[in-house]
Amino acid sequence: MDEAPRLQRLAELAVRVGANVQSGQLVVISGMVENAPLMREIARAAFRAGARRAEAGYRDMHFARALIEMGPDEALSETMPWDLAMLRELVANQGAFIQVSGDPEPTLLSDLDGKRVARAQPNDLLAEYMRAVGDNLICWTIVPAPNPGWAREIFGTPDMDALWQAVEKAVRLDDPDPIAAWRRHIARLQAIADELTARRFDALRYRGPGTDFTVGLLPTSRWKSAGERSAFGVEYVPNLPTEEVFTSPDPRRAEGTLRSTRPLQLAGAMIRDLEVEFRDGRIVRVDASSGADVVRGQIAIDENASRLGEISLVDGSSAVGRLGITFFNTLFDENATCHVAYGSGFAFCVEDEADRAAVNDSAVHTDFMIGGPEVEIDGQERAGAWVPILRNNEFQIGQ
Repeated sequence: MDEAPRLQRLAELAVRVGANVQSGQLVVISGMVENAPLMREIARAAFRAGARRAEAGYRDMHFARALIEMGPDEALSETMPWDLAMLRELVANQGAFIQVSGDPEPTLLSDLDGKRVARAQPNDLLAEYMRAVGDNLICWTIVPAPNPGWAREIFGTPDMDALWQAVEKAVRLDDPDPIAAWRRHIARLQAIADELTARRFDALRYRGPGTDFTVGLLPTSRWKSAGERSAFGVEYVPNLPTEEVFTSPDPRRAEGTLRSTRPLQLAGAMIRDLEVEFRDGRIVRVDASSGADVVRGQIAIDENASRLGEISLVDGSSAVGRLGITFFNTLFDENATCHVAYGSGFAFCVEDEADRAAVNDSAVHTDFMIGGPEVEIDGQERAGAWVPILRNNEFQIGQ
């Protein structure tokens, strides 16, 4: 099938549903150089929506590889001033940021020193970006770009048609009216999120193969879902696809062991069989059959990187999960099953100002998948009773 119509439809979804680009808005489209075809179509769709400017922020992972291999230590986490200036301009102008995902070489950095790979990120830029996102100061979304390297990682061959079909189902482009399908989907997720918020659980407990874990919630933790509203009143959908309801927990209250149920593609490396142990809110042990050093390097980046910033629930009705594919891409795999993220949390997930101050603050935010049919999740009421939330991959509340 001709790829051009597929790129155009995906670009329109990114602009109309994802970032919801407004007339006169400044739009920045970020992605790897290999994904330029989709980025160009997004720019055209943004102008059709009335954007004032649409600018590209191209990235090349071979530059990152060269830095890690040959650059000085002090340059690994350095932020370039022009990148900060771009982000600050977006915030000042109430702009939109569209990130294109889909790594054409998912394991490009896997043979390099894991600790250097983990440190090769612009910490100041990422911390400021997380604050902008946490305070809803920009409209932002992440969208996938099918490419041969990603297809090869999934299917063993660069089967682009198979990848496109999977992506289209995951983001509901196979529906006759994708926008209406997204409205229905957002309404369902919001009902579950509202029920979880109303319950005001004090903690969540996870039990499954290799997993025995409890995490506390803040008194005014609020569960969020697919739709979001910016501080300047524009509704948008942060991730395409998105199947989760999520909140930011109390980063001081996490105990026990979590075992990942899917591989994690992280910073050009593949993390397999990840297992982490928490004590007094911090990760104290990291094991994996591959890539453990990358995770250990990340949680050492700052003092709060080892604490949790997000917990997310996904059930078996997920359009991504029903595909039965491991995508080796966090945007997709985190929406196939439940996940948590170590590092920075979201201020908009907490209602009270004092509780908001407790939300984890870090330059890191890394999701990894911990859910599936064998994982049971319960919520603890303030009076102490435990209530089933997920059993056999099905929500027990909010339905």
